[in-house]
Amino acid sequence: MVNSYEEALEWIHSRLRLGMKPGLKRMEWMMERLNHPEKKIKAIHIAGTNGKGSTVSYLRNIFQESGYNVGTFTSPYIETFNERISFNGEPIKDEEIVTLLNIIKPLAEELEDTELGGPTEFEVITAMALYYFATNESIDFVIMEVGLGGRLDSTNVIRPIVSIITNIGFDHMDILGDTISEISFEKAGIIKKAVPVITSVEQEDAIQVIQNKAKQCSSELYLANFDYFTTHHESSSHGEIFTIKTPFHTFEKVNITMKGFHQVKNASLALMTVSLLVFQGIIKMNETKIMKGIEKTKWIGRFEQLSSKPEVIIDGAHNPQGIKSLVDTVGTHLTGKEIHIIFSPLKDKKLDNMISQLENIAASLTFTSFDYPRASTTKDLYELSSKKDYIHMKDNWKDAVDSKINELSQKENVVLLITGSLYFISEIRPYIIKNKLHK
Repeated sequence: MVNSYEEALEWIHSRLRLGMKPGLKRMEWMMERLNHPEKKIKAIHIAGTNGKGSTVSYLRNIFQESGYNVGTFTSPYIETFNERISFNGEPIKDEEIVTLLNIIKPLAEELEDTELGGPTEFEVITAMALYYFATNESIDFVIMEVGLGGRLDSTNVIRPIVSIITNIGFDHMDILGDTISEISFEKAGIIKKAVPVITSVEQEDAIQVIQNKAKQCSSELYLANFDYFTTHHESSSHGEIFTIKTPFHTFEKVNITMKGFHQVKNASLALMTVSLLVFQGIIKMNETKIMKGIEKTKWIGRFEQLSSKPEVIIDGAHNPQGIKSLVDTVGTHLTGKEIHIIFSPLKDKKLDNMISQLENIAASLTFTSFDYPRASTTKDLYELSSKKDYIHMKDNWKDAVDSKINELSQKENVVLLITGSLYFISEIRPYIIKNKLHK
């Protein structure tokens, strides 16, 4: 039994030693022992390479604005571990973490002695979340983000009311496969029999795999640019404005404050999902509430401005596809400004691709590192760079941030863009805010 929040986190994080163990057997075993909490929730399941967190946030805000209570399961966290399991956008309390772990921990220890072996950290957290959502009677809907892949992810024990696949890109290739088709197969694993699926994937190979899986499962499939369409898109200083036409409803002049065309795609996924659920009679909403919910949506660490003098923006672009979206957004919203970049990714990414994209927009590029087992070293990053005349290396990320902010604070029309791993962003964000840099 654990008696404190600190002790609970220490035990949960100790499961990291088990690494990743894809498969559902341990989760199914725990669900059986917990009297199947996964069967007691109305869930929306979201997979994809990028955009999962933003799509979760759009949906949550729409549901909340419409009077529903919503549980969300997301990863990784940016500010506090508890935010992974949230209720109406608020992380659950420390004492709730302790209570939940004391329910799951004995099962984990019992599992340890079976041929299945003990559950991983993510499996423990998923089990805690499902039990919390199922036993909180005030929750109307749950939005669950896949941790990795889909088919063998621990969240895939649920049977949702709708499945969403945001997009497909090259990430976690050591686990998910080397080709778009292989990665798509893993993501499409969340599609369940007769459960509708909505996706914004664009590659033909990915579409083919998802179409085949949907057909096998007799699942209605809604494809971006085929079944629902985004039109009349324009960017403004406040965000993006667009129209989306679904088979059930047209939303005109949708305003979102999250910047970038990739956010238009994420918001469109959310609106397509909502219009389908309204059509099916699962939810009741009016357009005014839907539009208000989508407009107020924010997601920390995604093209988020933390300071105005100098302008400091953080963005968790942690793979090539994410970097491309970031570069496109910079081109749209920071035209004419001098871009200085601090970059710290994980070493298991396609780093050469990411670095070359950043080099194309950077007036200076600083490589740094942070205390995490999979973090890249500055030396490895430097060796992959091609424009070494304006590349800097600072092993200590605090020194990198402080020196760059001091340097740029006297200049006009400059932006400090800090990007890379979401684990890196989760350390950077509170540091900058704590040092009283205001918008």
